[in-house]
Amino acid sequence: MIRILGTGLYAPGEAIDNRELQELAGIEFDAARIESKLGIHRRHIAHLRGIDETTADFAERAARRAIDDAGVDPMEIDLFVVGTDTPEYISPATSMLVQGRIQGGQRYTGTWDLGASCSSFVAALDAVARLVATDPAINRACVIGVYNMPAYFRPGDVFGYSIFADGAGAVVVEKSAAGAAASDDESRYLGGQLLADGTQWDYVGVYAGGTRTPVTTERLEAGEYGLQLLQRLPGDRNVKLWPDVVRRLTEKTGIAVDDVDHFLFTQINRSVIQEVLGILGVPEERSTFVMDRYGYTGSACIPMALNTAVSEGRIRRGDRVVMVASGAGLAVASAALVY
Repeated sequence: MIRILGTGLYAPGEAIDNRELQELAGIEFDAARIESKLGIHRRHIAHLRGIDETTADFAERAARRAIDDAGVDPMEIDLFVVGTDTPEYISPATSMLVQGRIQGGQRYTGTWDLGASCSSFVAALDAVARLVATDPAINRACVIGVYNMPAYFRPGDVFGYSIFADGAGAVVVEKSAAGAAASDDESRYLGGQLLADGTQWDYVGVYAGGTRTPVTTERLEAGEYGLQLLQRLPGDRNVKLWPDVVRRLTEKTGIAVDDVDHFLFTQINRSVIQEVLGILGVPEERSTFVMDRYGYTGSACIPMALNTAVSEGRIRRGDRVVMVASGAGLAVASAALVY
C-alpha cells in the first residue's frame, strides 16, 4: 500500500476578514451569521489582493512544500495528480503544468487530473493509493487538492464571496511494504469508499464553458457564466450522509468508529461537522476545523486541514485518520489511513 511522507499547504496573500471582504468585493452580508453558523472568519482570495496567481500556481506551491516536507528529490516523484473542479484550463490538465514546472521537462512521470467537484482530492488519493500499490514503476506520487472558485465569481456575488476561497493542499506518498502483518500503528492506507448521485447535478456548479453551454457573447451579457447556484442545496444533506459514510468506511476497513483518532470533513460548515460528530459520539477535539482561517476551499480543504492538524500536533504518526469529502453533483469520497 502507501504511506504519507509529507504534507504542504498554500493560500495566496494576506487573509481577508469578513469586514474587509465586504469593502473589497463591494457586497453586503450578515457576517455574524457566517461566523457563528459556518465558522468562516477570514479567507484568502488572490484577485482581491491584486495577486496574479491561479490554480496551477496554488497547486505548484503546495506541491513544493509537500515535497520539501517529505525530504525527497522532486525528480523522484513518479506521478503528479491534481484533484479539482477549478482547473487552470479545460485542457491541458493542471497536473501537466505542475509536473513541467517542478521537474522541468520530459520524464517518465505520470500526470492526470481528477474532477469530482469538492470530493476530488480524497477520490484522487484513493485512486493513487491503488495505482502506487500495484505499479512497480511508481514509487512516489504527489497528490494535490486545489481550489480557485473565486476566479469564477461574477461581480456582486454575495453567495460566492462570503463562502468560497482560494487555496491548495498536497501530500507526497510512497509505496509501503506494510501488509497484513503490519503493526496497528504502521503508516499505511486502509481503504476508501465512494458514493454518487448524478441526478443532483443541477444544484451548484460552473455550467458555462463546456460542450453543452459554450461561453458566448450572449451568455456573458446575460450573466449566465461562472459560479451558478441553480437550486438551494438541502441544508441537512451532509448531516444525513456523513455518519452512514463513516460507518460504512470503518466497517469496510475493519476499524471501529471509536478507534479513529482523527476525523477530517469537508470544511464548509462548522455546525454541520459538530452535529455529525455528535451523531457519531465523537468528541470535537478529534477533528480539525480550518474554515475559520481559510474559508471554504473545496477540494483543497481536506489536505489543508490535514497539513494543519499534522503541523499542530493534532495528528501524529500511528494515528488512524478518516477523511470524508462531499462535492456537488453529488459525489462523496471517503478514505481511512494510518498516518
